[in-house]
Amino acid sequence: MGKKLTTRKEDYSKWYNELVVRADLAENSAVRGCMVIKPYGFAIWEKMQAELDRMFKETGHENAYFPLFVPKSLFEAEEKNAEGFAKECAVVTHYRLQNDPERPGKLRVDPEAKLEEELVVRPTSEAIIWNTYKGWIQSYRDLPLLINQWANVVRWEMRTRLFLRTAEFLWQEGHTAHATKKEAVSEAKQMQEIYAEFAENFMAMPVVKGVKSESERFAGAEDTFTIEALMQDGKALQAGTSHFLGQNFAKAFDVKYTSREGKQEYVWATSWGVSTRLIGGLIMTHSDDFGLVLPPKLAPIQVVIVPIYKGEEQLEAISEKVNVFVKEFRKKGISVKFDNRDTYRPGAKFAEYELKGVPVRIAFGARDLENNTVEVARRDTLEKQTVSQDVVVDFIEDLLNQIQENLFDKAIEHRSNHTREVSTFDDFKDVIENKGGFVLAHWDGTEETEDKIKEITKATIRCIPNEAKFEDGVCVFSGKPSSQKVLFAKAY
Repeated sequence: MGKKLTTRKEDYSKWYNELVVRADLAENSAVRGCMVIKPYGFAIWEKMQAELDRMFKETGHENAYFPLFVPKSLFEAEEKNAEGFAKECAVVTHYRLQNDPERPGKLRVDPEAKLEEELVVRPTSEAIIWNTYKGWIQSYRDLPLLINQWANVVRWEMRTRLFLRTAEFLWQEGHTAHATKKEAVSEAKQMQEIYAEFAENFMAMPVVKGVKSESERFAGAEDTFTIEALMQDGKALQAGTSHFLGQNFAKAFDVKYTSREGKQEYVWATSWGVSTRLIGGLIMTHSDDFGLVLPPKLAPIQVVIVPIYKGEEQLEAISEKVNVFVKEFRKKGISVKFDNRDTYRPGAKFAEYELKGVPVRIAFGARDLENNTVEVARRDTLEKQTVSQDVVVDFIEDLLNQIQENLFDKAIEHRSNHTREVSTFDDFKDVIENKGGFVLAHWDGTEETEDKIKEITKATIRCIPNEAKFEDGVCVFSGKPSSQKVLFAKAY
């Protein structure tokens, strides 16, 4: 399988980049800042997508699809949103190429094919969606409108990293319309809860739920609710956000409804999304110096069976028994692969599945046939044990649940050990610069203080935690009065 990975302690960033490529998740493409998601990486995204889609539909949301291109005039309609994304926009100005007379065999933009109006390649879809909603919403009977789309978006990032920050990425974006402010706020908070439930129950990644400071809000939002996770290197990852948009987009696109009382009212809005950066979060929460470690609920292959044999006769005997196991695993909804390739030795297969993070590996040899046993190895702890063939299917079903719980418990312990409360700015700087992790500290509520702290330490306010208690104190930086502690960290 080639040379060993760079270790996390040696160079965390290099370890991450090597792991993404060597575990066959993704690679850089010919387009600057864009990635090719390979089948194994896409299989993880499909598992994420399936669970999230189920959760969305269970709460009444429906899927639709909207255009990739947004007329510039529509994009400009909601001023704060346009300003917030302007520097990241790719823009289409022409619709045709032609042969270049000065360079035979080459093409150039046809100067006669200039668009009457430039098109923005969507960095987010509020503008095109709210322009559409104007035709969909007339009456209170049309509300609430609960729409989600699975799509790609383009944000012209200058510094990119596979999954975490790319010029094009995959995501889902929900866009809902409501009759009242109360309903819209409730929707935004509900989606934050769904994201948190997915992160913790499926990704085994603990998160802090909270609200963003004003300067960290989504452009055009009145409130942004977030889930923040802590990676192994002590940096935070914004794992999902849900935005209460107020009536900003409704007013920008003149989306009104006739109330029960016969009055014309602007609707209230939300939007919310998670993206393929969740795969980056999954990698950095659990993986080790040997490769990926995947929680069973999101692993494309939960169990791999590797035969160890000499000659076709032994392989046939092993295969006959394995085929029975495979059927039993699949009856229980467990994804299993029998790797009977004769082009790789068992040791190379072990290394491959260790690198790819398959939760459970079964080694099955001629001696196991005689003894009615198999060797079971778990990826999270690298422990091995001999198990009777009579109970192996039930044993592994239980083991997968144990692995899922163990990964969450380890991540919780890591976060607990790397969350510190500080009361002085010297202690704040020491933790951020030398220890990493989450820092809980009082903040005076001003953008000026927030900017100064970021300038000096590169740490940002990740959120004001939902569970933060009101308590009198003084700001860690300015010394001014503060009513609650907020969560700081360096972040991806």
